[in-house]
Formats: sequence, C-alpha cells, structure tokens
Amino acid sequence: MSSYKKGKPEVKWYVVTHLPKGAECLDVGACDGEYADLLGEYLTMDAVEVWMPNVIQYDLKHKYRMVIPKDIREVTYLHYDLVIFGDIIEHMSIEDAQKVIGYAKEHADMIIVAVPYKFKQGALYGNPYEEHIQDDLTEDIFLERYKGFTLQIPYENYGYYVWHKE
Repeated sequence: MSSYKKGKPEVKWYVVTHLPKGAECLDVGACDGEYADLLGEYLTMDAVEVWMPNVIQYDLKHKYRMVIPKDIREVTYLHYDLVIFGDIIEHMSIEDAQKVIGYAKEHADMIIVAVPYKFKQGALYGNPYEEHIQDDLTEDIFLERYKGFTLQIPYENYGYYVWHKE
C-alpha cells in the first residue's frame, strides 16, 4: 500500500530547500515508488523494498538507481544525505524501529519519517509486512519514542517528522 498523498508537495519543498540537487537518498519501503516519482528528478535515489511483488509490479528497478530487496532491519549502508521512512516504522516493533532509526542517524544527514496516527491494519494483499505493529502512534508518542525529531508537516491523523545531523 502506498503512503498518504497528503503533504507530498510540502515534503518536496522541504527536501529541495534543504538538500542540493543530486543528493543521495534511501527510500525505505518504496512500495510503488511514490517518493521516486516525487523526488527522483531532484535526488539520486536508492530503495529498500522487502516485498518482492512490489519491486516487480511497480517496476522499481527503473525508478531507482538501486533496489535492495530486503527487510531494512537486515540492511547496512555507508551514508546517505537523506533517508526516508515513509509509512514504515509503524510496521515494526518499537525496539526494531528505534534500531533502524538509530542506524540511520549514524549514516545520514537528514531523516524524514511519515506515520499515520492510531491506525490499526492487518496484512494486505497477501503481504504480511503491511500489518501495523505500532498502531498507537500519536504526535506525543512518536516524539517520546523517537528522540531528536521535530514535527514538520502536521495533520490530524498523520505526521511528517524530520531529524537533521547536528
């Protein structure tokens, strides 16, 4: 399932005003390549996508420079200017999400996390990775669990959070 459409123009504006053209980006949980469609002409983009049917159905290998067909919990990387977790961390336990966010903080200059609030969801389309494990997220709970982020683009049931390396 692709991420929410709300806020995408604001995300694009934020990225182009904070990163140079050609900056390297890792899109975690690419799904249908929505962030590549949004930012691919501006950024050099790689993707991680755990569900191989998405890689094939959405032809992700033509949208990204490189597609890593693995679970982000099993992926290592050296450095990206930006890592995007668009509708991803709610699919992991708090501990796993904190680990992948912590790893990104050590290997990226900027992180954008987008999450739905209080949204229960089971597996969809035969994809067990679609289940929401953290279905209790709110603005306050997100900021408590994931230190150092600021809410950049707020909505009633959804938020975009940003972290910058100091």
